[in-house]
Amino acid sequence: MSEENRPKVGVGIMIMKDGKVLLGRRRGSHGAGEFAFPGGHLEFMESFTDCVRRELAEECGLDVGEIRFQFLASVTRYAPKHYVHVGLVADWTGGEPQNREPDKCDSWDWYSPDALPEPMFEMARLAFESRKTGQNFFDAVR
Repeated sequence: MSEENRPKVGVGIMIMKDGKVLLGRRRGSHGAGEFAFPGGHLEFMESFTDCVRRELAEECGLDVGEIRFQFLASVTRYAPKHYVHVGLVADWTGGEPQNREPDKCDSWDWYSPDALPEPMFEMARLAFESRKTGQNFFDAVR
């Protein structure tokens, strides 16, 4: 199997602030035009929490408290890309969202879980499903 055909590991984080969640509209990659949480690729020898703290600093400049596990998924919806996705959740502790990577995201805004924008990035949709149902394992999501 070639290296480009191997699954990649993605890590995303649902950030909660006053009952709202942070979402941004993706640009330029799979899921362009869809709303997603901050996150990205896990780097070699990096922990999940270090990954999301790095991604938060790179993407939007927010601080969060304790980072907690939410769900795990194997996602092939964006084939030929295949991701093993680790969904995490944390509470906002400081900072205002800044769009630090405008080539990857249009902007960051806070949304009520009862009035979410569409279309939703598959990994974010799974996070909301997990939050609603308590399910924490999604296998072969297409």
